[in-house]
Amino acid sequence: MKWDELPKEACSVARTVAVIGDRWTLMILRDCFLGVRRFEAFQERLGISRTIIADRLKLLTDEGVLRREAYQERPVRYEYRLTPKGLELHPVLMAIVGWGDRHYAGEAGPPVLNRHKACGCDFHAVMTCSECGEAVGPRDVQSRPGPGARN
Repeated sequence: MKWDELPKEACSVARTVAVIGDRWTLMILRDCFLGVRRFEAFQERLGISRTIIADRLKLLTDEGVLRREAYQERPVRYEYRLTPKGLELHPVLMAIVGWGDRHYAGEAGPPVLNRHKACGCDFHAVMTCSECGEAVGPRDVQSRPGPGARN
């Protein structure tokens, strides 16, 4: 399967990977969730070429994950802000963070702690069933074809 064929697949993983499956895209999204909004700040934090940043920001904007907001008139400069669609990627990033913390944090512990504002406690993300509220692990799931499956 070729990269440009992913959006056409009858697979939600393939379609999502077509948008966020690149390492720099994920790092830009990480930074967005940490409050980074300006092109120069992405470049300073990531240390990658302007072309790569511009390409990834364009993709995320075209896909409706980010929106551009002008913050300066002359010359026109933009901030990049998460849209509601982009904010829905938070559990995806938190799952990646949790996996990385469990397998790569080392003896010192995780590099970033996440605090739940409502209760004031540091937490780790847990997947739960939308219907019953129980925690869901990989052995608790049975997948079956849905209405969008190809025959």
